[in-house]
Amino acid sequence: MSAPAHAPDHTDPFSDPERHPTEIDLAPAPPEPLGNVFTGLPPELIEALRQQGIVTPTPVQEAVIPDGLAGHDVLGRAQTGSGKTLAFAIPVLAKLAGERSRPCHPRAVIVVPTRELANQVASAIQPLASAMALKLVTVYGGTPYDKQTRQLRQRADVVVATPGRLEDLLENGYCFFDDVRLTILDEADHLCDLGFFPAVDKLVGMTPEGSQRMLLSATLDGDVDTLVRRHLRDPRLHQLDPNAGSVTTMTHHTLTVGGFRDKVDAAVRLVEANGRTIIFTRTREGAVELAEALTGQGVDAVDLHGNLSQKVRERNLHRFSTGRAQAVVATDVAARGIHVDHVDLVIHFDAASDPKAYLHRSGRTARAGRDGAVVTITTPKFVQQVVRLQSGAGVEVLHHDIRTAPESMTAKALAKSGSPAPAASSYAGSRHGGGPRKPYRGQSRRPAGKSFGGRQHSGKRPTRAR
Repeated sequence: MSAPAHAPDHTDPFSDPERHPTEIDLAPAPPEPLGNVFTGLPPELIEALRQQGIVTPTPVQEAVIPDGLAGHDVLGRAQTGSGKTLAFAIPVLAKLAGERSRPCHPRAVIVVPTRELANQVASAIQPLASAMALKLVTVYGGTPYDKQTRQLRQRADVVVATPGRLEDLLENGYCFFDDVRLTILDEADHLCDLGFFPAVDKLVGMTPEGSQRMLLSATLDGDVDTLVRRHLRDPRLHQLDPNAGSVTTMTHHTLTVGGFRDKVDAAVRLVEANGRTIIFTRTREGAVELAEALTGQGVDAVDLHGNLSQKVRERNLHRFSTGRAQAVVATDVAARGIHVDHVDLVIHFDAASDPKAYLHRSGRTARAGRDGAVVTITTPKFVQQVVRLQSGAGVEVLHHDIRTAPESMTAKALAKSGSPAPAASSYAGSRHGGGPRKPYRGQSRRPAGKSFGGRQHSGKRPTRAR
């Protein structure tokens, strides 16, 4: 007998009115409430932030944005990955809203030390700038000059630039600072470390007197202090991390191996055990050859250094950031230029030149409070130098001998083994450590004056990111 016409068909859940009400509330969920410092921003900027999933400010944004909006000069010091890019970008965009810039007359200039950082700052700001109908132009060396001059003539509200190329554009009449209202120096200490202090000092001095200036840096001494005293007026100081660079969510290790070839084998084991890894060498030549050696042993690695064209640098960094390459082998030019999330491990294949460089390199992992690990690979002859270096950096280190290290050299396994640092005595060996290099994979030795992996003695000055 067939079921009555009015009986619900329980084979179809949508036919049961109790299980599937006829009236459905299709009203959208209320938007997530914004953090207080975002509430007074232009509506277009607020919506653009929502589209990026940004509704709660980070501590550095909460501290810097109000002073930036109020027109104060700002001096900020914050840990890598803390959200400092938007901390200065949001006031810039909010204050430029509703107006158009004259051709070749930007109203805001953001100066950064490297091409990679210029691109990454621009990528973070571009969606917000587009929502505000503001044009952003990025200028640096290694790319066509004509394209950048054409973009400036077509109008640029915000210019993100490395110092050398920006100085060239000003000197040749393609860019003028008459209308600049805000000047930002990002990673000012790294700008000074790379020798850009004279150029930056000149550039900031060319901006209108009384215009707003914001400086962000990991350290506030030396040339950075000179820039502050010369160009910032009663700046509002925000030190979000008094021990900037000494990241507390990373573990530090020293791995002692028998000789140079063992360093390569150890690097392979570490990358295979830990995933995405940045490996630092002292020289460009060393980065190229180590990347080749790692690839030859089954680790997909790319190199990143100043001798590469911008196109190749961007391609290699993209391969690494997207996971197509397990490791990037970089010189110190990338210590503050690489901003890739979820880096699991940093390897100092060559010891850093000083504690500051050690911390800058190490800061590529454990970003924004995530965990990470740092391993310095060395030989017995140079252990004491590494101990002194790490002591100067103020980090606690576990020491491991390759003969007794865990078979699987994951960060977790290393953290459960090892021993405290030996007592530091006087430096042994060369200033940088690591000893004389041998060629990889049976290669012949280089001609005199080009010692593999050591300092180049060709007589040429190293090229800089312009």
